Amino acid sequence: MRLILNVLWFIFGSGFVLAIGYGFAALICFLLVVTIPFGVASARLALYSLWPFGRTVVPKPGVGIGSGAANILWVVLFGWWLALTHIVAGVAQCVTIIGIPFGIANFKLVPVAFWPLGREIQDLP
Repeated sequence: MRLILNVLWFIFGSGFVLAIGYGFAALICFLLVVTIPFGVASARLALYSLWPFGRTVVPKPGVGIGSGAANILWVVLFGWWLALTHIVAGVAQCVTIIGIPFGIANFKLVPVAFWPLGREIQDLP
C-alpha cells in the first residue's frame, strides 16, 4: 500500500513539484557558503517529499544549541512560509475524499518544514 500511495503522491500529490522546489533551494543554499546547513536541510526535505509514505521524522539525538539557533533563523527566513504552503495544500487536498491521504502527508511535512535542523528521517517498520 505504501508503494501505491508513494507513486500516486509522486505523480498527483505534488511530490515531484515539492522535490524540485526543495532541491532548487538546496542548490542556492549550497552556493552561499554560510547557508550550507540550510542546504542540507532542504536536500533532506526534497528526498522526504518525494517518498513520504512509510517514513517518519524523529528528533536526532545529541544535537546542540547551534541547531536550535539555526532553526530560529530558518523559521524567520524560510520555515513559516513553507509550513503555511503545506497547510494550505493539505487543506485543499483534504477537500476531496481521494486527496485525504495526500493532505495528511502534507500535514506530516509541516513540522519538518518549519523546524528541520536536529531531526532525521527514518523508515517505519
